[in-house]
Amino acid sequence: MHAARIHSFGLPDVLTLDEVPTPEPKRDEILVKVRAASVNPIDYKIRSGQYPGVKRDKLPVTLGRDVSGVVARCGHEVMTCKPGDDVYAMLDGGHGGYAEYVLVRERDVVKKPERLDHAQAAAVPLAAITAWQGLFDHGGLEAGQHVLIHGGAGGVGHFAIQFAKQKGAIVSTTVASEDVDFAHELGADRAIDYEHERFEDRVREVDLVLDLVAGVTQERSWNVVKKGGAIVSTVSSPSKEKAEARGVRGAGYVAKPNAAELGRIGQLIDEGKIKPHVDAVYSLSDVAAAIQRLEDGHVRGKVVIEVGDA
Repeated sequence: MHAARIHSFGLPDVLTLDEVPTPEPKRDEILVKVRAASVNPIDYKIRSGQYPGVKRDKLPVTLGRDVSGVVARCGHEVMTCKPGDDVYAMLDGGHGGYAEYVLVRERDVVKKPERLDHAQAAAVPLAAITAWQGLFDHGGLEAGQHVLIHGGAGGVGHFAIQFAKQKGAIVSTTVASEDVDFAHELGADRAIDYEHERFEDRVREVDLVLDLVAGVTQERSWNVVKKGGAIVSTVSSPSKEKAEARGVRGAGYVAKPNAAELGRIGQLIDEGKIKPHVDAVYSLSDVAAAIQRLEDGHVRGKVVIEVGDA
């Protein structure tokens, strides 16, 4: 099979399309024929050597952290699916999704939403799980509460807006000028143009800040969180000292595969309540350009890589 791998860290040209053996599933693994995968920030962080979880001694490594595809073979203990089933999954990092086949643990695989084709479905797992876990597992968001989502037009953010509205929360979000209408279409009650407005002038006393930007944006966010509220970030852990001084909670997190949550997200998609937005689609042979688009460009929603006859 072919797989997009890096043998050294660096710029996009370190990515190569290699011919490698097709793996065999172990007892609790599923071999998925990949139809599509999506691009996430972790991909260019790994490629450039900035991700601490992947050191030089682990190279070569296949990139890609989520997939949609068809079950090809199952380990002898697998009970939840069979060859031919359409599935999608967030990968655990042991195997990369930018390949024609990938091994996935049975516990991480769920049926693909019927409403979506494989390219659309591939846009969901990592970004949607990151949004879900940030809002609910770490943020504890409840109906009627006010959440401020920084970066609401991006891969994680555009799911976060939709999830928060489905929960019954009041949603404010910061986005670029050209994404204000898009944020409202997703359901945001208040879309703040960060290029021309200060969010501190538009929101006060929010229950939760979901920070997908970090830096000075996170620092300024301390001024809008109510006492007893929280700042949750998947980019940079908030200061424990500042959180304690203000009587709020600060939490940093890394999203983890969770089939139950991904299954629930799939139900919401099939009910027409959540919809992924695909900004651009590339082929596996153009994977370097796909990652570069996310790294350098202004992406609305997700960038997807189709593999084979997706």
